[in-house]
Amino acid sequence: MALRFALMIDPVASDDRRESFDDAFTVVDPLGPALPLGELSAQRGDGVFESLGVVDGHAQEVGPHLDRLAHSAHLLDLPAPNAAQWRAAIARVAAEAGPGESVIKLILSRGIEEGSSPTAWVTLATAPENTRARTEGVRVVTLDRGYQLDVPGRAPWLLLGAKTLSYAVNMAAIREAKRRGADDAVFVTTDGYVLEAPTASVILRLGDRFVTPEPAAGILHGTTQRSLFAHLAQRGFSTVYEPVLLSDLRTADAAWLLSSVRLAAPISAVDGVEKTVDRDLTDELNAYLLSPRD
Repeated sequence: MALRFALMIDPVASDDRRESFDDAFTVVDPLGPALPLGELSAQRGDGVFESLGVVDGHAQEVGPHLDRLAHSAHLLDLPAPNAAQWRAAIARVAAEAGPGESVIKLILSRGIEEGSSPTAWVTLATAPENTRARTEGVRVVTLDRGYQLDVPGRAPWLLLGAKTLSYAVNMAAIREAKRRGADDAVFVTTDGYVLEAPTASVILRLGDRFVTPEPAAGILHGTTQRSLFAHLAQRGFSTVYEPVLLSDLRTADAAWLLSSVRLAAPISAVDGVEKTVDRDLTDELNAYLLSPRD
């Protein structure tokens, strides 16, 4: 993704009554130096982020993304983001997007080591080309996440439900999937339960039921997944959060990876075994996900 625009944010006190935050924003060269060497986002990945899809200049699901940013910040003991300020920043950056699909990324870091305030910035980039993934699907391999299903409740300090900048494991999983001849990975617990993909939620269709793993399992509660479940419920389908076994993924009538940028990518194979791709339903899901959503 090629960066096209960047905006640094000067964090301000939580005062939603301000009429403008323009004095708290600084446009910076997206390809130039902007962060000091002591910045903990680079040194330790000590921060949180969100990625928003942008369609024809409209930033998708701003409210849910800001809610999740605040949740992640809380889990990391970071100051609560000022929602009104971040909304204003998103609007400022989205104005630069133009037609087509783009990606806005929100980053909140602990800042400089022993510093007194966090660092925050927002970037705009051109979205990757996702047509093939949305139409032909993605081949996935399942990778052991290295813990049992109940670990998040026993070890909250692992930050398993936070969207942190520490994505080295996620990127390593995608590289391993490609080494195995697949496009992406799906994490599973040591006791055989499906969690999520490194950068996406997992949903299954079991007859007329649409199922996704419980967020309490230490996975990100996907903004795109929640939006899609609301859409499916309006259409009369049953949508369920429940533990999902690896065998469920393998035998489901259909399955998708869902994310804010790639949207609905049907799973076309699991561990080398082909799965049927429901092209008509996938096209319908993506048509909804490309429509303006707040």
